[in-house]
Amino acid sequence: MAAPVRALDEVVSPTDEAAGVAPQDRTPDQIEAGVLEALRTCYDPEIPVNIYDLGLIYSVQVEPNGFVAVRMTLTSPMCPVAGSLPPEVEAKVRNVVGVTDAKVDVVWDPPWGPGMMSEAAKLQLNI
Repeated sequence: MAAPVRALDEVVSPTDEAAGVAPQDRTPDQIEAGVLEALRTCYDPEIPVNIYDLGLIYSVQVEPNGFVAVRMTLTSPMCPVAGSLPPEVEAKVRNVVGVTDAKVDVVWDPPWGPGMMSEAAKLQLNI
């Protein structure tokens, strides 16, 4: 039997592939892992760190039916990618295997600060 055809940017965990897990059989935890992997491919073009490690993602909630809600912020309300980054995030989340729908909410509370970055991001930016 031939492998299913997927979009080039569709995120699939190698362990799911090996185990033969169908998209509709993915658990919320498996979907969340795929979403986090996808979020790590999104970058603020002014900062060479992905938005997850930068601390811009406040929460990811996955419902059993595959709906994913993401709460995120930007480095500032005047961020030049305010109009393009949230739709990019939503599109990448929607392409994760097992996601049936997605919504991204941009919030400003709490305001983002450098203390929200992961240790790896701080090292990469020499902070």
